[in-house]
Amino acid sequence: MKTAIVHDWLVTYGGAELFVEYLLKLYPDAEIFTLVYDPKKMGGRFQNRAIHTSFLQKLPAATRIYTKLLKFMPAAFEAFDFSGFDLVISSSSSCAKGVITPPSVPHIAFIHSPMRYAWDLFYDYRRRSGRLTRFFMDRWMPDIRLWDYASSQRIDTILANSKYIARRIQKFWNREARVVYLPVDVSRFSPSDEPPEDYYVAFSRLVPYKRIDLAVSACKKLGRKLAVIGGGPELERLKKLAGGSADITFTGRAPDDVLLRLLQKCRALLFCAEEDFGFVPLEAQACGRPVIAFGRGGARETVLDGRTGIFFERQDADSLADAILRFEELDARQTFRPEDIVRHARSFTEERFQAEFQAAVEETAARIRAALQ
Repeated sequence: MKTAIVHDWLVTYGGAELFVEYLLKLYPDAEIFTLVYDPKKMGGRFQNRAIHTSFLQKLPAATRIYTKLLKFMPAAFEAFDFSGFDLVISSSSSCAKGVITPPSVPHIAFIHSPMRYAWDLFYDYRRRSGRLTRFFMDRWMPDIRLWDYASSQRIDTILANSKYIARRIQKFWNREARVVYLPVDVSRFSPSDEPPEDYYVAFSRLVPYKRIDLAVSACKKLGRKLAVIGGGPELERLKKLAGGSADITFTGRAPDDVLLRLLQKCRALLFCAEEDFGFVPLEAQACGRPVIAFGRGGARETVLDGRTGIFFERQDADSLADAILRFEELDARQTFRPEDIVRHARSFTEERFQAEFQAAVEETAARIRAALQ
């Protein structure tokens, strides 16, 4: 079966790119179609794969300015020709799901999120943007929303990575989505036999919506130790916010062995984003460590309140600080059992993901065959 995997872009490695690797285990001969591709930034991943880039790849510095090219992304993805394929799978939080496929070719779209900057987070992005960006957002975004809705209607089957995302899909596209939870890589993340140490961890790309500033502010206020793992445009601002506190350290993009050790030995993970699904809470739980998470988004489906972690209800530093104190009271009573936390994380298995994903593909293909008879 000739399979195409369509992914938004391959310029940084994160949860969405890990998902592509999971797909390649199911479809090892699949060809990849993407907006732009930077092999250097991907650290050698996908280098032996057949990768097709869009016409935007030819622009100077395309892999650096691609986020500024939203106006042209629909045309770029619609230009890909899938007439020679038997199956198309899109992995999308932007425009990849908008490809055009023949009526006989099943198109399964795995949606990490409908475009945040077009829909519910549009106003947040606009407030943080400069005057020129706001000008183009106001001119372009109505057309982008129309295209985003229209292109969602030609997908054969929509899969969502959480109930939270399924609700957003129904809200913005008026489409039903089947939830298929992503797996956690238990081969990379496992518990330690040694007891935890007295520090917290915040781990993510350092971009505004991840709200690492809350973790920094709360730990600074309480005098707690915090290791911030990750890199990104927020790094310098976060360092200034830490104010030179010796309790708050910034590791940058830590290699796998350092990341594992920090997660295994931390007191708990602080997860402050309203995330679509979020691998990080499950990765921490796979290490046997509890999670203190903002109580909205995908974390509500991956963290068990009072068993594998707790939630804070307002996305501000005071609410997080209160949650840390509450967590420490519960932790002192040995509320969070590492073996229970690991068992919960390992319920998000790759085998379950593969079975549910392949079932969706087979049902879609059967439905299309029946319609064409």
